[in-house]
Amino acid sequence: MPRLLPAAVLALTIALTSGCWAGDADEPAPGPARATGSPTGAPAAYDQYVALGDSYTAAPLVPPTDTSNLCLRSGVNYPALVAEAMPGTTLTDVSCSGAATQNATTPQTGRGGSVPPQLDALSRATDLVTIGLGGNDHALFATLLGRCTQLAVADPAGAPCTAAYPEADTAATLADIRRNVAGVVAAVRDRSPHARIVVVGYPQIVPESGTCDLLPLAAGDYPFARAVNQGLARAVRLAADDARADYLDLWAPSTGHDICAADPWINGRVTTANEALAYHPFAVEQAAVADLLLGMLTED
Repeated sequence: MPRLLPAAVLALTIALTSGCWAGDADEPAPGPARATGSPTGAPAAYDQYVALGDSYTAAPLVPPTDTSNLCLRSGVNYPALVAEAMPGTTLTDVSCSGAATQNATTPQTGRGGSVPPQLDALSRATDLVTIGLGGNDHALFATLLGRCTQLAVADPAGAPCTAAYPEADTAATLADIRRNVAGVVAAVRDRSPHARIVVVGYPQIVPESGTCDLLPLAAGDYPFARAVNQGLARAVRLAADDARADYLDLWAPSTGHDICAADPWINGRVTTANEALAYHPFAVEQAAVADLLLGMLTED
């Protein structure tokens, strides 16, 4: 199976969560307040909603955050906001920071213990499932936002990460993510044959052009990182197409909201305990995703 990271890098220690890059551990003074309100939209008719996903669904450290286990799930992540807007819908949110597609069927373990396979939350009565997985497969996020920033220290003006990861290896990793996400959709359909399944994509994390201190890559590595970010979003979209599931695009709506933007939806390199884990969504991004998802669910 192709791997983006060599074996030595796979052992990279990730602060706070297993499989999620946590960036710097500093906690500066709080920044501007960010929206956490419920999205608007007419409620849809779903009885049992199960949310599967990684940290881009769990939204670690967006307050309030459940710290009772390794998942660091926010109480105002997009599944919670969507369920709140649909009276009568029961939400089972098993999204977990650090989750890979393999954790759909195998337990996830980390510093905070262990959680069951995410598919265990499904039943034949489940009628809505969202899936936000893929970014942690083969340590993709750890490479893009962890290893690449480490390499930049020694060669800030060059492109050390681009050189370290050949295009063919990256393509193989993204192709594998596409297959893995499609496999999760198939497994969901097997357990919950009557459910509407929505695969949720990934937003723009890396700017289309320019650089910034909040994303400390080597100057020549920004195009590589952008291509990987866009490639991940495309792989997840194609997986939804392959598996004949609905797809919620976040790439286009997040234009102008990358880490370096004036109005970012994604936190930069510094973890802030009352806002977001480093390189992870702010509350405003989760509210935007909830609005988009509600719009999709109420179109029919």
